Amino acid sequence: MKRVSSLPRPDWRATAERLGFHFHTFDGEPYWDESAYYQFSLRQIEDDLEEPTRQLHELCMDLVARVVDSEQLLDRLAIPEGYRDLIRHSWRQGHPHLYGRMDLCYDGHGPAKLLETNYDTPTSLYEASFFQYVWLEEQMRRGQLPVRADQFNSIEDKLLQAFVELGFQSPFHFASVRDSLEDRGTVEYLSDIARQAGLATQLIDIEAIGLDRAGRFVDEQDQPISTLFKLYPWENLFSEAFGPAIAHSRTLFVEPPWKAILSNKGALALLWELHEGHPNLLPAFIDPDPQGRPGRGWVRKPFFSREGANVEIHTPTGERISEQGPYDQGPFVLQQFQPLPSFAGSHTVLGSWMIGDQPAGIGIREDNSLITKDTSRFLPHIILD
Repeated sequence: MKRVSSLPRPDWRATAERLGFHFHTFDGEPYWDESAYYQFSLRQIEDDLEEPTRQLHELCMDLVARVVDSEQLLDRLAIPEGYRDLIRHSWRQGHPHLYGRMDLCYDGHGPAKLLETNYDTPTSLYEASFFQYVWLEEQMRRGQLPVRADQFNSIEDKLLQAFVELGFQSPFHFASVRDSLEDRGTVEYLSDIARQAGLATQLIDIEAIGLDRAGRFVDEQDQPISTLFKLYPWENLFSEAFGPAIAHSRTLFVEPPWKAILSNKGALALLWELHEGHPNLLPAFIDPDPQGRPGRGWVRKPFFSREGANVEIHTPTGERISEQGPYDQGPFVLQQFQPLPSFAGSHTVLGSWMIGDQPAGIGIREDNSLITKDTSRFLPHIILD
């Protein structure tokens, strides 16, 4: 694994705009960054990333099966009592799931370490699946990359297969928060793949979804929503006024309610309890008092934090790094500090994608800080032996 400086395509911004990638720049700074790329060997991809991702996913599915049958574990994950039957039902009925992302720490030498599971509303899908593949093809065509270069990226093919095989009903509604360009871009991309699979689709702002007198969720034309992909966290839905209507709405939600277990960082502690010493896991504990935990440094994360908000790092040398955010009330998980690899002065996190139950590709984020945030840069990758 190495970071290779690269000449950006002169028209990459125009290409991004033409292809619907409207969130390529944040606050004047590039979010998409092709001034460099990461190069892997096939062995690194297959042995150190793809297979561990498959195994970790199996551990996650086993964890869900355990949690839904245990009030004690549901308590420890701070799952609201009023939604536990909803979660159990969605799991036991086998409600389908499309995707998830595991964030891994990896420097080219195994084993990769699991930092987080983002299984409910993971973003960076469009750039990992589509736009970095466009970059690969164009750079090979322009002679900037060897023609034998490849990429660990079957995300779109597996998504299309999932939409074909899972038997979703039409129309399939795709919802995101009204003012988020990134979220809108993600649901537009998923909606386009669903249309390729033969489904009728409709985009809607999550704020525009209504509830009729029969207790069904409806769109802006008062048509019942039979299937809904919502890029909106389950823990937020559980606190909304219409949350109690979910169970009897007859809407199939994608991602399903059982994903609330795996989008919860408390799951990291439960995974460690069940599989202590697993080579791809880090020691993690549900603990409200990070000062009382000795060791080689720790990272304190709120259960429901996103994009690095309210994450606090205590390094082995005593350095403290933190991000502000709205999750300061916790609850918290405490995870052993694992320093992110540094390439050219930037800290790197690998997002390993699951589509259904299959590993499907990676996306790479960089930041000048040890905490990966919503503004962290996305860089493409290649496989080259």
